[in-house]
Amino acid sequence: GAAITMWRLTEPWKGAPGKYVHTLGNQEGRQVWEYDPDGGNPRQRARVKALQEAFTKTRLEQKHSSDELLRMQCENVKPCCHLPKAPADGSKEASLEHTLTKGVSFYSKLQASDGHFPGDYGGPMFLMPGMVITCYVTGCLDEVLPAPHKAEMIRYLCNHQNEDGGWGLHIEGESTMFGTALNYVTLRILGCSLEGECKEVCQKAQIWILDHGDATMITSWGKFWLAVLGVYEWEGMNPLPPEMWLLPYAVPLHPGRFWCHCRMVYLPMSYVYGKKFKPKTSDLIRQLREELYSKPYAKIHWDGARNLCAATDLYYKHPFIQDCVWWALARIEPFLMHSFLRAKALAYCIDHITYEDVNTRYVDIGPVNKVINMLCVWLDNPNSDAFEMHKQRLPDYLWVAEDGMKMNGYNGSQLWDTSFAVQALASFGHDLLKKTNAYSVLSKAHEYMYASQVREDCSGDLRKYHRHISKGAWPFSTRDHGWPISDCSGEALNAAVALANMDSELVGEALSEERLSDCVNIILSYQNNQSPNSDHGWATYENTRSWPWVELFNPSETFGDIVIDYSYVECSSSAMTSLCAFLKRFPDHPRKETIERALEQGEEFIMEQARMDGSWYGSWGVCFTYAGWFALRALGARGHSFHSNTLVRRACHFLVSQQLKDGGWGESYLSSQNKEYTSLDKSHIVNTSWALLGLLAVDYLDVDKSVIERGVQYLQSMQLPNGDWPQQSISGVFNRNCMITYANYRNIFPLWAIGSYYGQLQADS
Repeated sequence: GAAITMWRLTEPWKGAPGKYVHTLGNQEGRQVWEYDPDGGNPRQRARVKALQEAFTKTRLEQKHSSDELLRMQCENVKPCCHLPKAPADGSKEASLEHTLTKGVSFYSKLQASDGHFPGDYGGPMFLMPGMVITCYVTGCLDEVLPAPHKAEMIRYLCNHQNEDGGWGLHIEGESTMFGTALNYVTLRILGCSLEGECKEVCQKAQIWILDHGDATMITSWGKFWLAVLGVYEWEGMNPLPPEMWLLPYAVPLHPGRFWCHCRMVYLPMSYVYGKKFKPKTSDLIRQLREELYSKPYAKIHWDGARNLCAATDLYYKHPFIQDCVWWALARIEPFLMHSFLRAKALAYCIDHITYEDVNTRYVDIGPVNKVINMLCVWLDNPNSDAFEMHKQRLPDYLWVAEDGMKMNGYNGSQLWDTSFAVQALASFGHDLLKKTNAYSVLSKAHEYMYASQVREDCSGDLRKYHRHISKGAWPFSTRDHGWPISDCSGEALNAAVALANMDSELVGEALSEERLSDCVNIILSYQNNQSPNSDHGWATYENTRSWPWVELFNPSETFGDIVIDYSYVECSSSAMTSLCAFLKRFPDHPRKETIERALEQGEEFIMEQARMDGSWYGSWGVCFTYAGWFALRALGARGHSFHSNTLVRRACHFLVSQQLKDGGWGESYLSSQNKEYTSLDKSHIVNTSWALLGLLAVDYLDVDKSVIERGVQYLQSMQLPNGDWPQQSISGVFNRNCMITYANYRNIFPLWAIGSYYGQLQADS
């Protein structure tokens, strides 16, 4: 879209990538915001200011931004169809068509020219501090974050400070030492102070820190970042010896066996720890050493602070055996420092860090390892091209909304959202797709899916670098990112098959059977069929590589179940539904028997994961409504229904029992944190959509139409006049305890739920 505000989401795929940006295609899906000092007219600038002020005014009640700057930029984009007038006949079908037409008319305007759907993927409050600290200690802060960026980051941090002066693990969470100390430090680096800009915000934060025991009580990840900044001593951190990487792979605790997000964070952490990096002491560092602690910095007993953790932060308490291991390693560390073994371990680590950088085009798997890898390559060679390449990819993680500039939890959710959007629109059926011209949206989305499939394995020796095969998979975001994921591959395959079943004149040429088969191959490879995990479920990026007891050594305090990759209901469902769809299109495929066996085993896994009340715990969305949809969707794809399966009946009864008076469902993020269903006591459009989709997948419409109709009516009542839906509370989650934004869910899932209901009514008639 044209530049109509001071910030503009660019379209990098329309230009050359530049010397230090490597790309496998043409930067498809890349999301970069630029400051445009000449953008917009006075009216538009005034509107931006009004949106920002409105968010700040209600920030303590509505903590989630509504992605209004993106929506403003897209206002002048031509929709796939015009907003319809209200139906004259008042029939149910006409009302549903009206809602869906409005919805797709609005949502089509948000689609980027390369076919993906951009959106906010923020939420966690511990990501931006790492980037700001890294830029500060490497001396590139002003280059990477010029004044407009800093101003929006300050706005964001001020907007998301809790009333008590602290910051949470995520935007809706209660205050933690992890969030508060790191974001206080970030504000200070960005130019705020106790007596200058944002002094009230800084003063409240400092009071919170000191009232809760001071910064020695921060979690281990927080201790790491404060040590990198030089305002905490490495002796006060539990050891992260890089020598762990030199252990034989047969050892269950070898880091190569860890969940990829865990190992790719602790890999560069161990490199920095192994070097005991300390930045040059500046005036700001001296001031922070005074401001963060309740006693003089020189008098702090650092070894005694290793296991300190504020009660506000402690989600996973260290078992005694872990503390014993840390004590022993702390005693050994002085002998390892500067040894031949340390030098060998550091060389091993930087080699693996470089491998990760090169094979992700310096995007890296996520924002945490991205900025620590950047620090590592600077420590290795501050004048290297690698450091320049890292700097050029930092904007991929930054997003701007009316609440300010944030750091996303990935370089976006482009492929994930686009795959769901395709399936949502596919539920409309041919006639309504034709009537709304939504085929044009699907055609563009098809192009993005074509461009974003991973076409080759990573370079070199996969076993040496602990990597799974990649060819044929789809990533969560972009092909340049490239990490293959089971559920993303599954949902993309679902979407690709749905598009292949449509007229190629309307949606473009279908992906070849060979490319779809490549995806099937990698989905089958993800199923956990052998020790140490033979539960026949699907994990996330790789197979489970070690045993659950390894989780005893989870050092994070803040996150749960991070050390190894586990089988998940959601990943298993995505894999199973896509395999079912593939077999339906290619019933005589050479791997038919293997696929059918995988489906039988996966079905058993889904059933075994159900709780006695018929619910499933969701690990990647909030929470029981999310997992309930995935589980019922998989069982429905396998031919089970309310009428034929006892577990399905229990599951439906569970979902129906949570329906609220207005017909919707509303689930709090506390469900994820506490692992028990916790109602919001008000309905939520995304939870409602998930519940409806789950019920519709197993023929519940034949059982009690009123339950479905009331849910659909709630969704219709919540639609805005322009066809959008409002942003409510946060919907995504990872590692049990941290929530994350999926801005596109508010559009995708109401369209999908209402479209599925409409489709079933059409089929019945």
